[in-house]
Amino acid sequence: MAIAKYPSVVIDCPDARALAAFYGELLGWEVTRDDGDWADVRPADGSNCISFQQVDVYQAPVWPGQTIPQQMHFDVIVEDLDEAEKAVLAIGATKHDHQPGKTFRVFLDPAGHPFCLCVS
Repeated sequence: MAIAKYPSVVIDCPDARALAAFYGELLGWEVTRDDGDWADVRPADGSNCISFQQVDVYQAPVWPGQTIPQQMHFDVIVEDLDEAEKAVLAIGATKHDHQPGKTFRVFLDPAGHPFCLCVS
């Protein structure tokens, strides 16, 4: 028997509402809680949760360097890298200059957290 119902990740950021909206759009999930300095996104079945916590003193990670470590990142599995790239750029992501692989691409979310679009 599992101890927990589902995993949840909490991400520090400068604007909880904006980052929740970005990841909600990226994943096709709904913003289910928005208290100003805290926001959640969940899929329709409620099986997972990503939360965003607004912090006063936020420093975006520096990738690929470790001056300010990335702390976390998402790998998002997609069917077509070119189409997925167009879609994430349209919702506010930035493609990073450093692209170390051929089966994935590195982007920064609006708060500067790295995330990857990957094909399996």
